[in-house]
Amino acid sequence: MTHPFLDLPPLTAARFAAVEDRVARLLGTRQDVVIMQGEALLPLEGAIRGTAGPGTTALNVITGPYGQTFGNWLRDCGAKVVDLSAPFHAAATADGVRAALAEHPEIDFVSLVHAEAATGNTNPVAEIGEVVRAHGALFYLDAVASVGAEPVLPDAWGVDLCVIGAQKAMGGPAGVSAVSVSERAWARMAANPGAPRRSYLSLLDWKERWIDAGRTALPHAPAQLEMLALQACLERIESVGLDTVMARHRGAARAVRAGAAALGGGLEPFVHEAADAAPVATTLRVPPGVVASELVARALASDPALPLAAGGGALAKEMIRVNHYGADATVAAVHGSLAALGAALAERGLTVDLAAARDAVESARG
Repeated sequence: MTHPFLDLPPLTAARFAAVEDRVARLLGTRQDVVIMQGEALLPLEGAIRGTAGPGTTALNVITGPYGQTFGNWLRDCGAKVVDLSAPFHAAATADGVRAALAEHPEIDFVSLVHAEAATGNTNPVAEIGEVVRAHGALFYLDAVASVGAEPVLPDAWGVDLCVIGAQKAMGGPAGVSAVSVSERAWARMAANPGAPRRSYLSLLDWKERWIDAGRTALPHAPAQLEMLALQACLERIESVGLDTVMARHRGAARAVRAGAAALGGGLEPFVHEAADAAPVATTLRVPPGVVASELVARALASDPALPLAAGGGALAKEMIRVNHYGADATVAAVHGSLAALGAALAERGLTVDLAAARDAVESARG
């Protein structure tokens, strides 16, 4: 029996390299791009462990749970870590980063999440990158949630390690991910005695066995189906244009904020300022006396396919996420999500206006 997912010819080194080149074009970068054979946590951790060690002093900017994770990895590597936390309902600022660097001039590594889908905020990477570049520190960026929803420009922003994944705004697979690496970052890894070697976490192994060898022989068997899915995802973005894909996400974000405000029932944007809100996902605060996870469960009972989730951890009580990314960056997904939330709020005796919410969505989507 044949099957479209089985008995495929081996993925050639040339095809693998061509997909990497497509990722580089998506990011507008001339840096080396490595596609790693695992979810984005693989290059996120590998990049930190490759470049950080006991001699590192890192500024770790925290605007959500991933920033907290990066600080843990940095400390585990032996680095001295200075945490710079911003409220989860806001964004980091270039002035805050500048002040931290002035207070700790020994900082030589800065880690930042571009968009925190878990909290719904996005950070001004271009402005922060200018500050980091002037200081001379290595700049590490998690752009997993932002790529495809808003511009991600490693070269223009001075990013030395930029990690992306395709499973959110790009609408692609979760099983492979990518990282762009600057020459400065490669040099830092080469000089780091603690950088992983002969390890699944090792970026240096990929450089020596793949990039430096001319990308003619893959170091191990690639994730065939995931690579083909990533290629198809990139081709789809190229066919409609990245600007069009980003515009869909911006429109969905505007529509959710406007629709939630018109819906009533006590829902409010979790991220206070629209300028700080990520286009990949919108977070909403529930009214007093309502538990977010219970409200989401009731809304999903009507349609389990809606892109709704409660916040993680302690935020499960107060935050709802509308994950309008990828295939769900549509007005239909926004309408369905707000209608289900409105019905669930109405069941609790709260006053909602579904017609006003629908009109606001149509007006705001652009």
